[in-house]
Amino acid sequence: MKQFNHFYQQIASNRLSHWLNTLPGQLTHWHENNLHGDYKHWQKTLDALPSVDGNSAIELINSVKVGELGDLNNGEFKRLENLMKKFKPWRKGPYHIHGLHIDTEWRSDFKWQRLAQHISDLSGKYVLDIGCGSGYHLWRMRGAGAKFVVGIDPTQLFLMQFNAIKHFINDDQVHLLPLGVEQLPELKAFDTVFAMGVLYHRRSPIDFLYQLKAQLVKGGELVLETLIVDGDENTVLVPGERYAKMRNVWFLPSEQAMCAWLERCGFNNVRVVNTDVTALDEQRKTQWIDTESLQDFLDPNDSSKTIEGYPAPKRAIFIANA
Repeated sequence: MKQFNHFYQQIASNRLSHWLNTLPGQLTHWHENNLHGDYKHWQKTLDALPSVDGNSAIELINSVKVGELGDLNNGEFKRLENLMKKFKPWRKGPYHIHGLHIDTEWRSDFKWQRLAQHISDLSGKYVLDIGCGSGYHLWRMRGAGAKFVVGIDPTQLFLMQFNAIKHFINDDQVHLLPLGVEQLPELKAFDTVFAMGVLYHRRSPIDFLYQLKAQLVKGGELVLETLIVDGDENTVLVPGERYAKMRNVWFLPSEQAMCAWLERCGFNNVRVVNTDVTALDEQRKTQWIDTESLQDFLDPNDSSKTIEGYPAPKRAIFIANA
């Protein structure tokens, strides 16, 4: 639990201080009751990561990179690679750590390139990323000038992956908390809230949108990316047991339906800034995942359909203001 003490100290003196009314209790309960069976093993792996000179160059503007090949001797480099592979599967990235290329399943930098030109300037902003995975975009948000960056994701392996990267970057303005969005109080404290690749996993998308709005300052910006389907304002796909082999996919709206949902929840200035069919060079198998990926989720005879016969994954980025 010591890993969160510094976060508590930081928010005690910033605009998130009211979060201390609920957060320590939630994280104490999490630590006492909900630790993954591999948590202690993962923690030992973290503790075994090599220490490196703290003066290594850090690049967060165009990538997530720290140091160079040659910073570690051959033995240390091999140890780094072996230890990082103990945190597989690595879904979101890529990362470059002292010459080690962690070639993640998703090229999350592609998504960042699509949205970065459309969002408000993050300089000096408080930013929240909901469902942040291993935290790749947290680092890009910091690189874009954000003052204080918080990610939440309940998946404990992602927390460990984030901590492994933070071991080398060591930026105390970037944090990941093992929480789900339903555990957030109405903070109303963030200038920008990102929710990317989450909405279609929620059983109640409207409640989810209200939860997002409750985290923003008045006039703050929501950046939402989700799976969509073609159609009019009344078109929403509710897939069967699986969509692209995923069990937890509930609602895929059209662009117009998504905009209507956002407006119904009180957001204004709603706009679609990008649509993109997920390509095989953006989500694919690598040596860092050991599982299936997009190619396995599509109809082998018709890549415009999922293996179940639904439209293949198409994503849109929506921006709106609270």
